[in-house]
Amino acid sequence: MRRAARQALVAATTAVVLLTGTGCVQMPESGPVVGTGSGGRADEPPGVFIDPKPPAPGANPADIVTGFLDAMTATPIQTNAAKQFLTRDAQAAWEPEAETITYSEASPPRGGLRVSVTLGGARHLDGRGSYLGRLPAGERSLTFPMASEDGEWRISRAPNALIVPDSWFEQRFRQVSLYFFDPSAQILVPEPVFVPRGQQLATALTSALLRGPGPALEGVSRSFIPDGLSFGLSVPVSDEGVAELSLRGYSGRLTPDASEQMLAQLAWTLRQEPTIEALRVSVGGRPITLSGGESLFDVNTQGAQYDPTVLEASTLLYGLRDGRLVSGPPDSLAPVAGPMGVSRLGVRSVAVDITADQVVGVSAEGTGLLLTSVRNESDRVDSVVSGARRLLRPAWDFSDRVWLVDNGPRGARVSYLSGDLPVGVRVPGVTGRRVTHITVSRDGSRLVAVVRGARGDRVMISRIVHDAQGRVVRVERANHIAWEGDSRLQVRDIGWSSATSVAVLHQLARQLFQVRTISVDGSPPGPDSLLTTLPGRVTGLVSSPVQSESLFAITRSGLLDLTQDAPVTALDPRLRGLDYVG
Repeated sequence: MRRAARQALVAATTAVVLLTGTGCVQMPESGPVVGTGSGGRADEPPGVFIDPKPPAPGANPADIVTGFLDAMTATPIQTNAAKQFLTRDAQAAWEPEAETITYSEASPPRGGLRVSVTLGGARHLDGRGSYLGRLPAGERSLTFPMASEDGEWRISRAPNALIVPDSWFEQRFRQVSLYFFDPSAQILVPEPVFVPRGQQLATALTSALLRGPGPALEGVSRSFIPDGLSFGLSVPVSDEGVAELSLRGYSGRLTPDASEQMLAQLAWTLRQEPTIEALRVSVGGRPITLSGGESLFDVNTQGAQYDPTVLEASTLLYGLRDGRLVSGPPDSLAPVAGPMGVSRLGVRSVAVDITADQVVGVSAEGTGLLLTSVRNESDRVDSVVSGARRLLRPAWDFSDRVWLVDNGPRGARVSYLSGDLPVGVRVPGVTGRRVTHITVSRDGSRLVAVVRGARGDRVMISRIVHDAQGRVVRVERANHIAWEGDSRLQVRDIGWSSATSVAVLHQLARQLFQVRTISVDGSPPGPDSLLTTLPGRVTGLVSSPVQSESLFAITRSGLLDLTQDAPVTALDPRLRGLDYVG
């Protein structure tokens, strides 16, 4: 994956806590998790085997609870060892796949007939492997009722969760994306989850995808994989890299469009397993074929037209030089052919749509917004917003919708352009606050804002709900994406570093800045996250969700590539607002 940080002054990454939901993993009653049939993985812990001890004869209640917690760290992953510490009725009732709880430390078990354990640093995920954040304070103390069975103490009721140390997850799980569609079925929407590393990755990815996005994401994403499908114990992968998916549980026939969209979801999700090059899929014993009769699908090209970062997106940079719009690679920016490149139209910031056809510019006073063509000099310049107080730099999504924030006397007002008309929308947690930056994901499913408060800046993220025609229905309440040490934060810029992560530039001291990438779900940073500390003044970021495009920091010397070790690219001092499209 992307982002090996350039070491200017690199601050050590904070302690990582990787969490997961076991609903993405097939939990056998005994023995190892069934693999995919492919070879070993570089990211799989080599030679790790943990075989927990069974309950010792005569063990007291506290020892039984300790043994139960230890047994959940069995490697390869399985829950049979932990069940030995439960009564027979409790074994039948226990559902460890319902939730996952991780912790940094646990108190010694206390009590007799009711043993309690308090977890420190506890976080949790749902059964899909979706990160839910910190465990509520009232749930951090776990109680284990005890009963005597066959003359031995056993736990009579266990929390419906897998409960393990965070260090165990850090070694065995990774964050991936499940790919669903937006409600209008025009573009894929990635949803981050945690799944096991190693040979079971293809199986875990498929299992998680088949569960669908869930009711919480209704109006945000949808699946074209029929409900109720299953695939047996594993997803086999041949030595040639072909994954064979034999799905069952659906007796109907898929339309050609639904087949294509289902294959797109599977291909984008399974390409994260590096050994998979292609896939074959059958549903109810019938092979899936597309026009031309092909039944073998390349995971790296199938569904390319649904790319969540937009297949036709421009790769050029855009900015203002002496008030005119320029574009190109960093070292050779030139005026565009459209009206904003030919004439000075009095704009102070610009945003170019994803395919580089249109551009909007905020007036010098921040009170109006102009819309015109990027490429055609003869196109008209339209004033689409007037009478604003202080417009921020706008953001475009894939449907050519422009998102706006105007900071008025009563705080921020959020709106979007529908055609040439702005439509107001309330964003709880953002509307009415003082907002300094805004960005929207290219797939139109996420809005990220920086909210300024008396104690510092907060990075907030909301989900955007659409109907089946792609119209905005509402924007959900914004959640604070926090990380260690983010109190009194001074955010100077934000931008997308991938389809599911945001780059944040914040100031540590007068001449010391830091760039970090954070996941949209707010989960702790993983091994592919960026954390770089830069001396001197840094004025902004140039960022793109496309993995192959560089993440730059704008410094006094020019553009510093944070993706690879490359010389600083000098910039014309007259240049303002340089960025990618979107």
